[in-house]
Amino acid sequence: MNIDFELYRIFYVVANHGNITKASEELNISQPAISKYIKNLEEQLGGQLFVRTKRGVILTEEGREFYNYIKQAIEYINNAENKFTDLIHLETGCIKIGVSTTLTREFLLPYLEKFHELYPKIDIQIMTYLTSDLFPKLKNGLVDLVILNLNDKSYGNDIEIIKCKEIHDCFVVNKKYQNLLNQDLSLKDLNDYPLVLQAHGSNTREFLDEFARSHGVVLNPNIELASYSLVVDFSKIGLGIGYATKEYIQDSLKNHELYELPIKEKIPGRYIGIALSKNHIPNFSTKKLIEIITQKQQNN
Repeated sequence: MNIDFELYRIFYVVANHGNITKASEELNISQPAISKYIKNLEEQLGGQLFVRTKRGVILTEEGREFYNYIKQAIEYINNAENKFTDLIHLETGCIKIGVSTTLTREFLLPYLEKFHELYPKIDIQIMTYLTSDLFPKLKNGLVDLVILNLNDKSYGNDIEIIKCKEIHDCFVVNKKYQNLLNQDLSLKDLNDYPLVLQAHGSNTREFLDEFARSHGVVLNPNIELASYSLVVDFSKIGLGIGYATKEYIQDSLKNHELYELPIKEKIPGRYIGIALSKNHIPNFSTKKLIEIITQKQQNN
């Protein structure tokens, strides 16, 4: 049975009022038209819904049973419309972000502050895993977006990448290794000294290893750490040559807690980016956060 939903809505309003005149006023439909619609619905259902009286209309026994179901359906639809409106206007909802602890602190926080200022009723969930662990979650819809350090590789046809900010990496040392600053070092020479790098699985380590391989070098770190911030901290106390992002350590460079160690090979710049699944439509919260991030980057 394929009955026009509008007939159900008219039936619902008439049943609520028990009066075609009042229903006509609410629906802004003429009384004869409403009577015609009700008759049409009764014919399609094959039974009488109302009994006409001088005071209005009264539901038949079958009509009351029918009304109980239609009432639930209409209210569900009304609730869905209200929920959708709230989501559009960001009055409710949740945004799930996959991002490393480093990028949360060094990149994302100012945008989250702005987003929360504009949309305080939206819940924010941060999932801090390695990028390699976040992409399956993105593809399965368990996170709305992933913020990552981009490498020069394909992330798959089902992933959309938005470039946001260019960053630049360098090797760093503390004053203990100041004698190396004036030496003409190459990537290969770095293996002659203690190296402090992020562990395998991070995009930063993957980027560095690929850069080294392109120059015929395999780097052999003495210390491998899961956290980028620990690499910086270990470098500051002189445990070896660290690999860091210049934009994140400006204060440490200015204060001479760290020194940039020049090498012959030029390390290419890379980008912080946003990854989205093409198989899932971004919710309004996700779209607004991306809008805030990209607009700020364009202004910079």
